Amino acid sequence: MVIQAIRSLFFYLLFIGQTAILAIVLGTVGLFSDKWLTALWPVARYWAASNLVMLRWLTGIRSEISGTEHIPETGCIIVSKHQSDWDIFALMPHVENPAFIAKKELIDIPFFGKVASAFGTISIDRKKGGQAIPAMVDDARRAIENKRHIIIFPEGTRKAPLADLSYKSGAARLYEQLNVPVVPVAVNSGLFWGRNSPVLWPGTAKARFLPPIPAGLDSAEMQRRMIAAIEPATEELIIEAAKKGLARPLSAELRARLDVLMVNKG
Repeated sequence: MVIQAIRSLFFYLLFIGQTAILAIVLGTVGLFSDKWLTALWPVARYWAASNLVMLRWLTGIRSEISGTEHIPETGCIIVSKHQSDWDIFALMPHVENPAFIAKKELIDIPFFGKVASAFGTISIDRKKGGQAIPAMVDDARRAIENKRHIIIFPEGTRKAPLADLSYKSGAARLYEQLNVPVVPVAVNSGLFWGRNSPVLWPGTAKARFLPPIPAGLDSAEMQRRMIAAIEPATEELIIEAAKKGLARPLSAELRARLDVLMVNKG
């Protein structure tokens, strides 16, 4: 654990340092012209790719993405399970023109928020509850008109592997208003980079794009299909990783939930 903690510390130092430098430089550019920022998508893709490389070589976390053939060329909503910051790095390189939906607190961060806004990030003020949805929908509609792919984490925050479900209504509201297909995504990243975990553990973090849910359904039906697609696929990825062996120590709660899952589906 000591060695892995040291490796994790090196990653965090490089990750936070690089992110801060890029945010300050690009945010300063943005003070003079947002047009420069919108032309700098290669920088964002470099940031995502370099973080994945650092994870691989510093912490031993490999990355594996599958199912990208399910992403339509036209605008769509990508709804992903969210267990780790890895999810952002992993999805970005495989989505042609992404528009992430993020909490307003991130947009309020100096420099970083300026850059995120210029790249078309759609903010939502969670303190406003349902009153924040109309503004989010309006911004998302403009993104769809520009043939962008909207990425939303429908549970609203990172969740530990096998934690109780807490799907919000935001994705369903977007689907109802935008009339585009929804592409579910399953991940197992929380097994290696846990929520608020200071230590990152080696293994293969996986994301799997699943067959799209067509436009035109009732929003409640879409929500049902979304959960019915994401959760079993996420459990499958977790079982695959567990059978290969996990380097991380497991909490009593996670061990109990994993044992039940292995009995029922393993």
